[in-house]
Amino acid sequence: MTLLECKGLTKKYCGYPALSNVDLQIGSGHIIGLLGPNGSGKTTLIKLIAGLLAPTEGTVSVVGCPIGVKSKGMVSYLPDYSYLNGSMKVKDIIRLFEDFYEDFDTARAYDMLAKLDINPGKKLKTFSKGAKEKVQLILVMSRRAKLYVLDEPIAGVDPAARDYILQTILSNYEEDASILISTHLVSDIEKILDEVIFIRNGSILTHASVDGLRQQGGRSIDTIFREVFKC
Repeated sequence: MTLLECKGLTKKYCGYPALSNVDLQIGSGHIIGLLGPNGSGKTTLIKLIAGLLAPTEGTVSVVGCPIGVKSKGMVSYLPDYSYLNGSMKVKDIIRLFEDFYEDFDTARAYDMLAKLDINPGKKLKTFSKGAKEKVQLILVMSRRAKLYVLDEPIAGVDPAARDYILQTILSNYEEDASILISTHLVSDIEKILDEVIFIRNGSILTHASVDGLRQQGGRSIDTIFREVFKC
């Protein structure tokens, strides 16, 4: 089943194309890495999928639905910045998400909090930056969505915390759902990926299976990424 489809997707800012004529299809049951250097168009593409931006040209659909109220109900989005009220306790934020999202699984949220040793009775502003990002990820992954869209979920945390975050992602998404993860930290994340999308200057260079790329080149995805983008 096709979860996400982009056709001729273009987004311009003041006449400058941040995304150019993107055609893309994502099926169900996959973890896909959206890989590219900073400024390549990753966040613009993600915001278009999440319905936070309107395309200049082209279309985006989720399970055949154009971007709108219905599609937003199927997409769980993690931005690359903090958006939660630091004065609220975690348990109160969970209650807010319960009220806002019909597919929010409260039991799953509290289970993840316990596994990551996060106290739901504490105010968010008392946590470290890494713990705050874990809370945001838990909220996103506690929805029973069709498509999870994560923008740089491991960029702001230390290497030890990255393993916890990746395991949280792996253990808490629906079998018929897919996850699109934007990152430039390829070596940390390639072990969980089924597919990769290479994007540069707003255009998709490659969309392929991880196993296929490795067999074709005999190299890791991180090595291929560095060669393509001359990192």
